[in-house]
Amino acid sequence: MPKTIRILAAEDDLVSRRLLENVLRNWGYDVLVAQDGQQAWEVFQHNNVQLAILDWMMPKIDGIQLCRKIRQAKSPSYIYIILLTAKGCKEDIVKGLDAGADDYVTKPFDHAELRSRIQVGKRVIDLQNQLATKVKRLQNALAQVKQLRGLLPICMFCKKIRDDKNYWEQVENYIAKHSGAKFSHSICPDCMKKYYPEAYEEQEKRKLVKKE
Repeated sequence: MPKTIRILAAEDDLVSRRLLENVLRNWGYDVLVAQDGQQAWEVFQHNNVQLAILDWMMPKIDGIQLCRKIRQAKSPSYIYIILLTAKGCKEDIVKGLDAGADDYVTKPFDHAELRSRIQVGKRVIDLQNQLATKVKRLQNALAQVKQLRGLLPICMFCKKIRDDKNYWEQVENYIAKHSGAKFSHSICPDCMKKYYPEAYEEQEKRKLVKKE
């Protein structure tokens, strides 16, 4: 996550746009400005924007329409959208949020309020990026997991397994290659009795002694 975030500021009024740009730059943000909705959409399409501050009433494409277009674009990372609006009634606010805005600030905006709303947006962006990173790591981990499926041709005498390329290999090698499992070798009681009878009898005697 970069130290700062890139903000798209779209405002058709020249004085308000200059004020908004200067305020954001003074706070240390990387700012891209647009004078109408169409220009804002073009800037958004060609730049990695993380947060957008959009004026509701703009020529060509208004803030509500732009919200919908940004959401429909399905960007690889989440775009936090704040609407600047002179509309203060509940119905208008609901309309803006339904269109895809995350928050709103009424005009003329209070500097402290806008800064706080942006800080909220930064926290959301950070959380979304952290989540995306964890999901990507999980997907990579799952992609590396290999599962044994279907019928495995195995020799009835030596117990070797035939792979897809018609090569025969030891069971442990085949399983390790396709599952990531690791093997440590030991001797089961039956094989111990068959191949090492003296050691087997000695082992059994020790067991009897422990039981007594």
